[in-house]
Amino acid sequence: MKENKSHKFIYWGITAFLVILLSIVVVWGFIRWNTVRNAIDALNGILAPITYGAILAYLLSPVYNRLRGWAAGLLSCVVKKEKSRRFFSKAVATVGSLIFLVAIISGLISLIIPSVWSSIMGIVNSVPAYVERISGWIETALVNNPSLESTVMSLYQQGADQLISWTQSTSNWMPNVEIVVTGVYSGIMGVYNFVMNSLIGVIVMVYLLNIKETLMAQAKKIAYALFPLRLANQIVEKCRFVHRVFGGFIIGKLIDSLIIGILTFVILTVIKMPYAMLISVIIGVTNVIPFFGPFIGAIPSALLILLVSPRQCLIFLLIILLLQQFDGNILGPRILGNSTGLSSFWVLFSILFFGGILGPIGMIIGVPTFAVIYDLISEWVEMKLRKKQLPAETEEYVNLDHVDEEKKTFIR
Repeated sequence: MKENKSHKFIYWGITAFLVILLSIVVVWGFIRWNTVRNAIDALNGILAPITYGAILAYLLSPVYNRLRGWAAGLLSCVVKKEKSRRFFSKAVATVGSLIFLVAIISGLISLIIPSVWSSIMGIVNSVPAYVERISGWIETALVNNPSLESTVMSLYQQGADQLISWTQSTSNWMPNVEIVVTGVYSGIMGVYNFVMNSLIGVIVMVYLLNIKETLMAQAKKIAYALFPLRLANQIVEKCRFVHRVFGGFIIGKLIDSLIIGILTFVILTVIKMPYAMLISVIIGVTNVIPFFGPFIGAIPSALLILLVSPRQCLIFLLIILLLQQFDGNILGPRILGNSTGLSSFWVLFSILFFGGILGPIGMIIGVPTFAVIYDLISEWVEMKLRKKQLPAETEEYVNLDHVDEEKKTFIR
């Protein structure tokens, strides 16, 4: 009995020590946030190839699994040995996944990038015409107020001259040759590092796709070795839940955004809207961000079209409004379903919170991340309520005044 008590006290002491240590680390992290952020950035730079490979492996995992199952089915009649059949099916799935990845990248390079580049160059070459058009709008709007018109036009002309000079001449860059050279060098090195990390990431992706079952088995093995069976089972189940939430949301959102981008391109091309490819890419990419994505993509796109034609700008805004209604009420629910289980308020909160911490990446992963946190907190609260023999349904606490301590009945 005394030995059990001593074990219990040791367990409490270790737990208290770890809690205090964790609290100190968290407080220190908040105080020295810049140092922590720099350390995280440095670590991200070192692990970039692993990160790229893990992301690619996760996104291509459905393709790999489908191809592997299909290949195993075809080889079952030809290859009798299970080990050989597994090897060949993995090889077929790996090659198929690589072909799929190369096809996607080649399609982006050959179809989208040239059109986007020509649209950007068209915008740059049209800057003088846009400047004249806006100048005419200002003169028309302020025709009855000559003094205000003179002031506004003077300021506008100064800014317009600088913009035209910047887009069509390199003479303004010459006094800052050192800055330009440094910027070009940094840009080249950034592209080089990205390309090298991506190539290494593809190799990492191949390894991860082929050993993911082994890695998952090792993770389960560690969980069951470190924790009691009940807790280990809960951890494994929660990991499956995290995978379902993240996989369902991220992959579903990518498919949803691809469809919206294609629909935007088709519609804008049919009605002969300017910069159809560029705007479709902007709409498709920003649509990955929940809630705010449509607005983030529509505003710059509408400004581009406004410079060409105000009437077409209004038509474009109407099209985007209809597309987003279609996406939010029909397409999105069919693809995503209720993958997060969050209400609209918590979706908005998670985007703002994680977006403020991690930027655009946080806005994308914020919703599934918060969905996991929300589920864990909900289960913990419900467990505590059940121990107190209280109902776990939220509806039971509407208009609640207090709970009778003896009878544990609700007083409303």
